[in-house]
Amino acid sequence: MGLYFTRELEDNALLAVWEITESEAELIEICSLPNSEKEDLQITKSESRRKERLAVRALLNNLFDGKVYLGHHDNGRPFLQNSIVEISISHTGRFAAILTHPELNVGLDLESLKRDFSIVEKKALSKKEIDDLSEKNRNTHLAIYWSAKEAIFKRMSLSNISFADQIEIKKFTLKDKGEIDAVFRFADKQKESEFELKYELFENHVMVWVVG
Repeated sequence: MGLYFTRELEDNALLAVWEITESEAELIEICSLPNSEKEDLQITKSESRRKERLAVRALLNNLFDGKVYLGHHDNGRPFLQNSIVEISISHTGRFAAILTHPELNVGLDLESLKRDFSIVEKKALSKKEIDDLSEKNRNTHLAIYWSAKEAIFKRMSLSNISFADQIEIKKFTLKDKGEIDAVFRFADKQKESEFELKYELFENHVMVWVVG
């Protein structure tokens, strides 16, 4: 299918999603790859992973007029080597997504709801968050909690974060789309930051993002 949607958000961020229906050969034909990405592709054994990377490059080529070069910090956070635009990237087997902002830090996570998120409850949620879970739609609720914490983790770009202790997701009512309030507590417990995230359910996937 290619470009699934591009959406300008109210906070001057840009969100774009690519549906990966093409073969690897078709994606290579669509993309204009920098040499560094060609080298990375050659050493990537998983075909699914290669297609995800190619879909990300296809999105970058759609979003930017000139060629942009993707790099990664030591902690894995992506950045554009020749642009000041802030970027966050996420992908599943079916979709790749990019969130950008001209100035503000961003965080984006995309997850397939076919995944079993039960392990998330034990390793990433506090007791209060577990008590707030919906029994009727437990896996979807867990997926949104995990995706929200991942989005904040990417936005903060810090190492050794405890998802259960440092990222608190406030109770929310599960809908097809909505807003989530969250708090990030720094390790020294002397400072915290509040965030308002947006989430959306589509095509048996959940996507959560934060700007600022």
